[in-house]
Amino acid sequence: MAADIQDSMPMRPLGVPSSGEETLPLPPLLLQYWQTVLRWRLVLLGIIGASLVLGIIITMLTAPLYTARGEVEINRQQKKVTNVEGLEGAVTSQDLEFYATQYALLKAESLADRVVKAQRLQTREEFFTAHGTKMPADMDERQRLAIKLLQRNIVIAPIRTSRLVDVAYTCRSPRIAAEIANAWVREFIGASMDREFASTADARKFLEDRLEALRAKLEQSEQDAVNFATNHDIIALETNRSADGKSTSQRTLAATDLEGLNQALITARADRVAAESRTHSGDAGASSDALTNVTVAELRSKRAEVGAEYARMLAQFDPAYPPARALKQQVDELDAAIGRESRRISLSHQQTYLEASKRESALSSQVAALKSQFDTQNRATIQFNIYQREVDTNRQLYDALLQRYKEIGVAGSIGANNIAVVYQAKVPFTPSAPNLILNIAVALFGGIFVGALAILALEQIDEGIRSPTDVANHLKVPLLGNVPMADRDQPIGEVLKDPKSSLSEAYFAIRSNLAFSTSHGLPRSLAITSSQASEGKSTSALVLAQIIGRTGKSVVLVDADLRSPSVHQIVGVPNTQGLSNLLAGSDDVEAMVQSLADQSMAVLPSGPMPPNPAELLSGDRLAEVLKQLLTRFDHVVIDAPPVLGLADAPLLCRAVEGSVFVAQANRTPLRTIRSALHRLQFAGAVVFGVIVTKIDTSQHNYGYGYGYGYGYGYGYGKEINES
Repeated sequence: MAADIQDSMPMRPLGVPSSGEETLPLPPLLLQYWQTVLRWRLVLLGIIGASLVLGIIITMLTAPLYTARGEVEINRQQKKVTNVEGLEGAVTSQDLEFYATQYALLKAESLADRVVKAQRLQTREEFFTAHGTKMPADMDERQRLAIKLLQRNIVIAPIRTSRLVDVAYTCRSPRIAAEIANAWVREFIGASMDREFASTADARKFLEDRLEALRAKLEQSEQDAVNFATNHDIIALETNRSADGKSTSQRTLAATDLEGLNQALITARADRVAAESRTHSGDAGASSDALTNVTVAELRSKRAEVGAEYARMLAQFDPAYPPARALKQQVDELDAAIGRESRRISLSHQQTYLEASKRESALSSQVAALKSQFDTQNRATIQFNIYQREVDTNRQLYDALLQRYKEIGVAGSIGANNIAVVYQAKVPFTPSAPNLILNIAVALFGGIFVGALAILALEQIDEGIRSPTDVANHLKVPLLGNVPMADRDQPIGEVLKDPKSSLSEAYFAIRSNLAFSTSHGLPRSLAITSSQASEGKSTSALVLAQIIGRTGKSVVLVDADLRSPSVHQIVGVPNTQGLSNLLAGSDDVEAMVQSLADQSMAVLPSGPMPPNPAELLSGDRLAEVLKQLLTRFDHVVIDAPPVLGLADAPLLCRAVEGSVFVAQANRTPLRTIRSALHRLQFAGAVVFGVIVTKIDTSQHNYGYGYGYGYGYGYGYGKEINES
């Protein structure tokens, strides 16, 4: 017990902030859920049991169903019988969209309609019987109902990471289930091929119309190009196409003629320049033609020989010497001959220059005339090239469409399919439903779910205090302690006489916590109240007074419930006089207080019941009576009446140093307790905390049982501080 007092932490009164308090964590949330389940275990077990029974009954009454399964393989690309590509090319980046489309087509209403018509299901009564329905009289209604039944009972289950798809059909007849499953696959393949043929026929019709229009357009563009070339004398000798094939150029006759005349003009101009250079070279004898002329060369060679002979002659003889004169005459004749030959060459050069100049002038005139003609034709060629490009474009479009038209015709006539049957559905021998184990499991989980919802609803309705944390979380006041419910077979008086009983331990822990509620220790004057009657406030007041008395302090228990007193009955003393006499004006406190022989405390009964208790308590006499009692006793414990509906409790709680509020677990609604606490606060009373009484430890198991017996005060002392 001493260890409990030492380890118990001080409690914080209402409105007083805490400082330096050590706290322990709240119980785990899972533990609170477990306590909730234990409280409502009978409800939960009843709901689960009812669910299981209902599941078994439904299973037994349900007609057996049979499921036939087939499997198909859907390829992204069709099998290529030829190397000709169909309407849909090989686009591997759209596999997700492709397979999603195929799965949607497998569930489409149009496919169900094909199956109904192919199997004539609208005329077969056994089909409707296999689905637990009657065959309608109207044929259109049969058709619609058959389609709905097929869509409702067909299951398309793609196998992940593969191209395989399971097709399953369920009904009461195993034969019809297998028949429809196989028919579903068959009609899906037929619908796929029909769509392929239909799209091919539409494409061919479209291409035929386009080819006819392009053919007429190509012929018209060719005719326009030919007419334009004829009207503008455009004669194309050759057509040159660029390396990328995007542009073309044409070589015309006018361009070829202009090119030839221009080349002849260049040659004539070169000849004229050369002749002019020879003509204006200066000394005719020094010209290149004169130097290279054979006649002139021979004459000059001979003149050199004669000149050399004449020079030798002059070295020996006089110029008048006849042989010398003969040589001189011969030299002069040779010089004259050389001069005549040089002049002849010069005249020849002038004649050549004149002829070259005339030829150049003539060619220049022809080139100028042809150039003007070429410019006119070149401007016309631009428009001609536009016509020609239009011809080329139309021809390319026509050739491409014609090629595609032939390819589609070949691909569409083959009839290749991208869907293959892996295995056909067999007639099942064992039913697929109902599954007793599965239904029981579903019923079990359903019962647990419904039971959880029911418990949640009951928890919301039951607003009483269910765990120690509710006091701090919902009431925002400290928790002084928890008091377990006493054994019904054992009198409470005997239980309280045993200091080691769980009840005594609980109240001793509460007394220890009250010792830390004020700066001077245990409050000298203390009122015990509750929101309503029969919550254990009188018992709590009595036990706290007894425990305080055991510590060696003098204490008096005052029965202030002037309307329904009960303390005198518990302790076995007469109630002929008491508190009401003192409040009425009597000063004989000694005569009113009755000491108990076997207990270390005194009792002040309530006395005769006054006509108006609130009027007695509202006067100044109450404070004087408390002062007289505190003069004689160390502590005064007052058993106050309930708060709600009466004005007595707020008057008493305001007159004492502080009050303790008693609340019965799982009984008093939280809103009622909050209303009572708010009324005390409004009256100016100090509330040290709340005591939770009558806790059934057998129901709450660990949650409330923790701390009872040895170590009770220690266990909850720190938890209260946390609140």
